[in-house]
Amino acid sequence: METIWSQNYDPLHNIVLSTLVAAIPIILLLSLIAIFKVRIHFAATIGLSAAFLVAVVIYRMPISIATATTLFGAANGLFPIGWIVLNLIFLYQLTVNKGLFAVIRQNLATIAPDPRIQVILIAFSFGAFFEGTAGFGTPVAITAAILIQLGFRPLAACGLSLIANTAPVAFGALGTPVLALSTVTGLDLMHLSAMIGRQLPLFSFIVPFWVVTAMVGFRGMLGVWPAAFVAGIFFAIPQFLISNFHGPWLVDIVASICSMVALIVLLKFWQPKTIWKLPAQDETMVIEPEAGVVNSKKMLQAWLPWILLTVFIFTWGLPFVKAKLNGIAAPEYKFAYLHNAVSRTPPIVPAPTLAKPTKPEEAIFKLNWLSATGSGILLAAIIAAFIMGYSIKEMVKTYLQTIWRVRFSLVTIAAMLALGYVTKYSGGDATLGLALATTGVMYPFFGTMLGWLGVALTGSDTASNVLFGSLQVITAKQTHVSPILMAAANSSGGVMGKMVDAQSIVVASTATNWYGHEGDILRYVFVHSLFLAALVGLLVTLQAYVMPFMDLVVK
Repeated sequence: METIWSQNYDPLHNIVLSTLVAAIPIILLLSLIAIFKVRIHFAATIGLSAAFLVAVVIYRMPISIATATTLFGAANGLFPIGWIVLNLIFLYQLTVNKGLFAVIRQNLATIAPDPRIQVILIAFSFGAFFEGTAGFGTPVAITAAILIQLGFRPLAACGLSLIANTAPVAFGALGTPVLALSTVTGLDLMHLSAMIGRQLPLFSFIVPFWVVTAMVGFRGMLGVWPAAFVAGIFFAIPQFLISNFHGPWLVDIVASICSMVALIVLLKFWQPKTIWKLPAQDETMVIEPEAGVVNSKKMLQAWLPWILLTVFIFTWGLPFVKAKLNGIAAPEYKFAYLHNAVSRTPPIVPAPTLAKPTKPEEAIFKLNWLSATGSGILLAAIIAAFIMGYSIKEMVKTYLQTIWRVRFSLVTIAAMLALGYVTKYSGGDATLGLALATTGVMYPFFGTMLGWLGVALTGSDTASNVLFGSLQVITAKQTHVSPILMAAANSSGGVMGKMVDAQSIVVASTATNWYGHEGDILRYVFVHSLFLAALVGLLVTLQAYVMPFMDLVVK
């Protein structure tokens, strides 16, 4: 039996120095992207190298374990995340080549001729549906691609899609982040779902106003406030009701459908007094509603690939379908030199006892290629391609072109996940978490910001919950704050970090064919991300200490 390596969260025997060193890979990565404008695949590779050196030199992680961790993270980046991005861009490219995206953008421009309302309908309401069914960057890729076809500049298309894709994230992929949070903390699933559902609806209501304000300013937002109000309230109320009285599984799906239907009904009776125009750019990209009506057959053909995508993503996301497909093909591989080779230590995990010793960290790569969301997307794309009239040769050619197009994105995603995994298995994430957890009475605020940091680092609310869920519970008990409140705050605060994680930014830049401008996107969304996360932290602090907000806490 191999020796288990135990993590040390203060390797320099000075918590301040240890925290600063643990933060080096993150600071370096963000600086390279945002300040020095280094191409993101280079920045991610340099950040990964820094994380590797910190793990080996400072944390004394054995080189064999650090190497295995890097490979394990990269593998999880390519599958399932890279697999989703690749096949989604493939489907998008198929529709563009046939000219069908132009039909969709004309249809959307006719339903909502004002770009401010298009952002609400597409980036917020429509994007939330894909967050609920698939997650993992799917909504940002789809909505950013649609917005750029409607005439939005690439920066606005990417940035606004990222801002809009916040409030649904905690219940994304059929509630996966909440399910993971319950698993790692041992807290009741329904209590966690209800608590998150008492924090996020306020922000679900705010986000439509916020995203339009980010686009055109406060005065410009006032011209479409009824649309923002309807979209937000008809998302927030179902989000609260479903999460509190049903569970986390269908929250986003039901809420997004309610929001879309309510907004479309509103537009039948109300339109803004003046139609805001997009900034002048390439004439071919700006779409105005045309007097003629698109042939209904052509319209159906244009929407059919996305209808198929929705059906397949929803079907692939159903638990019993996943279980059935996994029963057919879902091999698992234990990573040599890493599986059960690393052990977390107190206070990240409870002190071990004879009855309950500390369980080593698993490292199992699940190649569930049949049940993976990306496989459902690929099947939808192939069926759609046949319907659109593609030959097999044309499909293969388009797929190879897509691989070439997203090659740097896949490298970036692999490097970013590898960086996150090296940080996690070395204990660097816990060092940063413990630093935030020493904030005393301000812990509810900074604990929420810890969730934001977790998603910013890993690109996933699920991963952040797995990373810091148990720490939140342990620290909450030490500071006499509700463990359910702080575990939920980790997820609710985390959703705002989704804007700034490199994975989401790369997905957006790839979908809009704007790869190489990730630093511009990061600068566009960073302040919004930090400010919204701080507002969530303020709400959680009020829930912890101030009436009547304390009545919202699940006991």
